[in-house]
Amino acid sequence: MVPLVVLTCLLAGCLAQKPHPCSSPSLLTGGLSVSTQNEKLWTYARYLYDDLGQRVRIMELGSYENKSFTYDALLLYREGSMYEINKHDHTCKKKPLKTDFHPLAIPKDASLLGQVVLGSSSGPGQGLLVNTWMGDLPGKAGKFISTVTEFGCVPISTAYHTEEFGWVVISFFNNVLGISEPDQLNPPDFCLDGEKRAGEEEQTDFLSLFLKKL
Repeated sequence: MVPLVVLTCLLAGCLAQKPHPCSSPSLLTGGLSVSTQNEKLWTYARYLYDDLGQRVRIMELGSYENKSFTYDALLLYREGSMYEINKHDHTCKKKPLKTDFHPLAIPKDASLLGQVVLGSSSGPGQGLLVNTWMGDLPGKAGKFISTVTEFGCVPISTAYHTEEFGWVVISFFNNVLGISEPDQLNPPDFCLDGEKRAGEEEQTDFLSLFLKKL
């Protein structure tokens, strides 16, 4: 009975603590989906995220205005370059990347909306404790609402509003700490051997990853 009482007290103490803004793990691999309120865009992607090296890889398939597409992009923020990769044809396009790297994190000035349990709190392993925050997008471009896990600050979802699409919802799943294939965060050999440079096109925001190749 004593261990049960101790466990109950520990859980009560954890739930009573006020959540604080946090940073997600520096190395993450997983899946994400993007959907829009006006139903123009839907996509599913595998992602690799390296906060330390400021590198992101997105490998996706989706639909935009009822047209299906596939896309593979490597973003190297420190280098200021983005590679559009076509593994099937062994071709590659290099573009300038002029946007800032924004780590997966809840900003310090974000406001806590609430803490809930996804699933059930009736038994061990049946639920996930998460926190939902609201804050300003970079450059005061609008508001965002993000949900992360209480323990580990692993991203669950983010929603924000745009004039073109209405509400955009990004959902994360199958997140794994670490990167098992670090080579995928470097340009493939065929990119370096036969690199094609695109025009001076500026990558402006997250959604442009899914739209500029159409």
